[in-house]
Formats: sequence, structure tokens, C-alpha cells
Amino acid sequence: MADTNFRNSNTKIDDALDAALDASKQGAPQRPANEVPLKRQWDAELEAELEAALEGFDASKFDVATPRSQAAGERKKLAGGERGQESRSGPQTGKVIAIRGKSIFVDLGAKSEGVLPVDQFADALPQPGEMIEVVVDHFDTDEGLLILSRKGAAVEANWENLRKGLIVEARVTKTNKGGLDVEVDGIRGFLPIGQISINRVEDASVYINQKLRVVVTEANQREKNLVVSCRELLEREREEQREKTWAVLEEGQVRHGVIRSVKDFGAFVDIGGVDGLLHVGEMSWSRISNAGEFVKVGQEVEVKILKLDRQTKKVSLGLKQLTPSPWDRIGETYSRGMVVTGRVTRLMDFGAFVELEPGIEGLIHITELSPSRVRRVTDIVKPEQEVEVRILKIEAEAKKIALSLRPLPTVSTVVEEEEAEDETPATPKPERKVPLKGGKSGPGTGEGGLFSLSPKE
Repeated sequence: MADTNFRNSNTKIDDALDAALDASKQGAPQRPANEVPLKRQWDAELEAELEAALEGFDASKFDVATPRSQAAGERKKLAGGERGQESRSGPQTGKVIAIRGKSIFVDLGAKSEGVLPVDQFADALPQPGEMIEVVVDHFDTDEGLLILSRKGAAVEANWENLRKGLIVEARVTKTNKGGLDVEVDGIRGFLPIGQISINRVEDASVYINQKLRVVVTEANQREKNLVVSCRELLEREREEQREKTWAVLEEGQVRHGVIRSVKDFGAFVDIGGVDGLLHVGEMSWSRISNAGEFVKVGQEVEVKILKLDRQTKKVSLGLKQLTPSPWDRIGETYSRGMVVTGRVTRLMDFGAFVELEPGIEGLIHITELSPSRVRRVTDIVKPEQEVEVRILKIEAEAKKIALSLRPLPTVSTVVEEEEAEDETPATPKPERKVPLKGGKSGPGTGEGGLFSLSPKE
């Protein structure tokens, strides 16, 4: 019943609206049936007079501004369409015009001028005529100037200018479960733990009371929600630095780097935005089994570029190449026949490797482990055992040294071995029991031509 009443009510309202519309149409003035549009009121004679009057007139030479065109021009001007670089985004290069008070005036070309604060140059102020990189923040219509900021510099923040991509300075106030609480010019914000650094952060409490340059990733004034990221800014700067570094990298260069991560097979080193691999075999002239025993994350090192692959963006680095190789002076330190002390480093089926000094290893072949026959190397030497060995041969170019653990033979030892061989009785030959075949029949022979030997003969 209620639904029926509701439908009836809606029907009455619709009918009332239709009636009102019909009444308004009836009251509107009607165009006369015989009225001719303006375009058709031009007769042939009037058109001919107009063409004669405008003969030789070039309308393109005259710029007639209408109210609509003037408004469009103003909008275009404010948007930067006629001010060169006002509408462009990203970093721009400009020339310093002058420094007045707390402001630096910069010429961006195409009749575009901007201003940025002096306090963004904490190290040293630029001089007039110097080229600097800046970022356009916005256009001040009252002053007719671009408001600039130094590339990468933090700006003063408030809810009016906070937006995604703005670089600000944040002070860490405390930690929470998911990251850090920060304060940006009195505005509370949040820095997720995964956005603190490029590397993994184990303990976020070390950042308390520190000031960090961060980029705004989310800003909502109504909900008072501000989220910032330090990692995004670091990656952005790292990408810019990477392009510059690749342009100047060459094989053989020595670069300063920082250990970013360590694996069993080596370490990855940041050499200016570019990661290179420092293999464990290129760290030291001595043998290293685990890269973590030699370098640590965050350690600063000087490395040499061994190989570059610009297509795959791979770099091979070396650390030991910056120190002299011990093989370069092997002839001055060791000679054939010298007896030296070393440490057993590796055992193989064919022998044992002995380290004479860091970077110098020699091989004791299994036949040189003992005067007697050796079935297993482990029966004679053990890993990390110190042994006294004799140098048999040195091959400096091949970086090989042959060693021996056998004692030198003495004269008495040789005589004793020879006498022992003389005193050893000869093994008697067994008596032949089968008669020999051959020869002819005759005296002294048996039947069939066989020799018949007797003890008397």
C-alpha cells in the first residue's frame, strides 16, 4: 500500500513539471516564420561592395585582441608558455645573476628568471656568472619570478607546499614497529624501515635525533598523513651518479669504493654508483677461503678495474693488484736446494701444497713425501702442519715451486745401500728335470738323438 502511494506521488510531481515546462514554452517569444537568418540577408550587391572596400587589405598584419583571446593569453603566460622554462619539470641549469640579501637571482634563459634562498648553499655561495643546477618549484605571479630550489636541497615545508616528490629535511624523533617517526618543520611524518637506506637496516634506533634528507612520497593535509622516503632519494642520486661514472670508467683505473655486500665467493663494491665484483681470488696474494674473513660491509677500499663489460654493465675488480706480487722477487728470496719452513695448506691425491709465505705456494709430490712408498698423503702430513722442505725446482713465470720432504742422501747412506746389495746371496737357479731336445744320433747319445749326460761328464 505504501509503495502504491509513493508511485502516485512521483507521478503527480512529474505531471506538474511537464505542465510547467509546457507553459514556459508557450510564453517564450516565437521567431517569425518569414524571418531570414543573418547570413542569408547579404545580397549579391552588398557582398560586391564589401569585397571592393577590402581589396588589398592583409588581415595577417594586424593583431586584433578580443577579450577571449586576451584571457587565453594571460592563462598561457601564467602557465609559462611564453616564459621559456617555467612549465618544464626536473633539473635545469641557470646562470647566477646577482646575490641580494638572502636571495640568489638566476637566469634560466628565454626571459625566465628565478630566485632561490641563500641558506641552501651551506658550503660556499656561487659567484655571479657561475652555472648552477636548480629545480623549479612554482611561479610567483605577484613577483613575476620563478621560485627555485637547489638541486637536491631540502626546502621549508608546510601543508600548503607539501606534495609528492618534494625534498625536505626530517628529524628522527623515535622508532616504532614499522619504521621511524620523523618531524618535518613541525609536521609529524612516518619513514618506513624499508625506505631508510638502500641496504638492509638491522637497528633503526641508531637514527634517532639524526637529520635526514628525504623525499615526500605521500602527503594528505586533510588526514594529516605524511610519508617520506630516504631510500628513494638515495637511489635517485645513485642513478645520476651511475651515468656519470660509466662515462669515465676505463680498465686499469684505481677507484675508491665502499663494500656494499659480502658473499662467500667475493664482495660487491660501490665505486661511484656502479657496483663491481671483487672476487675472493683477487683480494690477496695469499689463499682466502671466505671473503668475509678479509673484508666487511661498509669498509672503504681502493680497487683496480680489471675488466669492463659496458653491454652487460659488469665490472671486475682487484685488490691484490695494488700490492707487489711476491713472485716478482722469488729469485731473490729462494733458490734451488734451499731448505725452508712452510705450512701445509691443501692435501690432494697427488701430493700436498705448502705455503712458504703469503702468496707463495709449492707442491710436494707424493713421491717426495718419504723415501719409502706412500699410499696416502694423509699418512705423512696434515693440514696446517708446519714442515721443513727442500726446494727442488723454481718456475717463476709459471708460478710453480717443486718441493721435497725426503732427506738428502749422504755418502754413508749410499755405501751402506751398495754393501747391502753385495751381501745379498744370489738366488740359485732350479735344476732342470726335463732333458733337452736337439742334436743328431751318434756316440754318447741315446735313442732318438737325445743327449745323455752323466755326473762324470
